Amino acid sequence: MSRAPKIWPLLTGTVRYDKTISTRNYGHGKFINAPILAYLIETPNGRILYDVGCDYRKLADPLLRARYFDPMRPLVEAPVMREEQRIPRYLAKLGLTPSDIDVVFIGHLHFDHAGGLCDLPGCEVHIQGDELAVASTGLDGSVFADELVHANLWRVKRGEYVVAPGVHAIASPGHTAGHMSLFIELRKGPPVILCGDAADLGENLSEEIAPGYCWQDNETLALASIRKLKALASREDAELWPNHDMDFFRGLPDFPAWRE
Repeated sequence: MSRAPKIWPLLTGTVRYDKTISTRNYGHGKFINAPILAYLIETPNGRILYDVGCDYRKLADPLLRARYFDPMRPLVEAPVMREEQRIPRYLAKLGLTPSDIDVVFIGHLHFDHAGGLCDLPGCEVHIQGDELAVASTGLDGSVFADELVHANLWRVKRGEYVVAPGVHAIASPGHTAGHMSLFIELRKGPPVILCGDAADLGENLSEEIAPGYCWQDNETLALASIRKLKALASREDAELWPNHDMDFFRGLPDFPAWRE
């Protein structure tokens, strides 16, 4: 394994939705096409996946697609995902298999971030206790119950911690109860903060606009997390990477290129 830390952005699909899903109370009637991203992070001490995209089977099968995604219309359309956008396909292009992944770090349990776990059997999965507790209630419609079936095997974490040397789990609740972002130190470039859905768009950060969906409508908590990430970025001279911003994504390295 190379000693230099690297980040590969992985486009696992796209989803079209009303902008208010990303920017609370802003953009009614304006639909945006958003990337669904995961990230492969290589460190001297192992490989980490941040999020894993959707469950491809729910999108490839018309009956399953209708069952899971028709209820989200008209605000959210069914994601578009190709076979080659499944995580194992990306890994194979790098000469890797799921067994080469040391940690799958799930920022939150919505279907477009955790569904792809079905393609990664046997991997060590990290999830926050608050996130899993709320998801297990069935009260969050963006969490699919069948995607929690192996939750008893996951490593349940509490609070912030070091995932690997140079990779730090950062609490950023608000969008969901236990949402986590990731701070990654790089050797050649500035540190990177993967915001996850604490900030879907650059606009969430620059204008300090909460995500459209906040757990229990706690907009104050979501804004506090945005400000926390911005303060961390300022203090560490780090880049903030929003999670569903197509223009931002187009400026990232095109796979199999990476950031280091």
